[in-house]
Amino acid sequence: MNTQEAKIVLETALICAQEPLRVNDLRRLFDDDVGADTIRVLLEELRQDWRPRGVELVALASGWRFQSRPEMREYLDRLNPEKPPKYSRAVMETLAIIAYRQPVTRGDIEEIRGVTVSTEVVKKLEDRSWIEVIGHRDVPGRPALYATTKAFLDDLGLRTLDELPPLEDAQAQAQATLLEQQAINFEDLAANKAASADEEAFADPAAQAADVAQASVANEAETTDPVDQGANGFDVQPLQAAADDAAEAASIEPAAPNPDGARGDLPDNGTPPHPSEHDERVPN
Repeated sequence: MNTQEAKIVLETALICAQEPLRVNDLRRLFDDDVGADTIRVLLEELRQDWRPRGVELVALASGWRFQSRPEMREYLDRLNPEKPPKYSRAVMETLAIIAYRQPVTRGDIEEIRGVTVSTEVVKKLEDRSWIEVIGHRDVPGRPALYATTKAFLDDLGLRTLDELPPLEDAQAQAQATLLEQQAINFEDLAANKAASADEEAFADPAAQAADVAQASVANEAETTDPVDQGANGFDVQPLQAAADDAAEAASIEPAAPNPDGARGDLPDNGTPPHPSEHDERVPN
């Protein structure tokens, strides 16, 4: 059997299988001429061949299987509109503690959660084949030790427990969410305080009257005529009046002197004398 034929046989067996198949199970499909290493190489080639399709070949904790890709789930759910069962917070917390701290006893779980673990919670996880008893602790009472199963990893699409999300990342994300919520609460508190202060100022007429009076005084000071005050704040209006009087006096033209020495007085009627009246020779 050549490589291409062996690949077709593997592909057919995996598609028709209802459970994941291990490499040892797949070896029984061939004679001794096809070893485990050859089967692993063919499985990797099949994985690459199905990469651009809506179905993928994955290696899980219990073996290899074909499954739909996560991005196809929204379309497949339309064929089966029934919603999957929802589990309570107690069930999910108990499962998380067992997954990250296994093996643990019920006492360990109760110490971490701070509450009693009911028998119903443990039974629900056992019925789902997600946890199982793997032994007993060597202490008085010999409590049962719980751990997760391969079915738990298969349902999560994981191969080993090392592929679980790091617990540190989950804690950091929870702390970041808490800090973000605290920041939002602080902003809301500051906004409420500002709104309360505005309401108090609006409701206090005395405060409003004081604000109006203060604004009026400020406006009066800004609109004062700068010409009415000197550099030191003294009144300069008398100095300005004196300067105006001096300018008016300087604008009056003085009377020109009479070159002939005649009197420059005008007659009482205000008519200037005839030139012949002044043209008199002085006797020698």
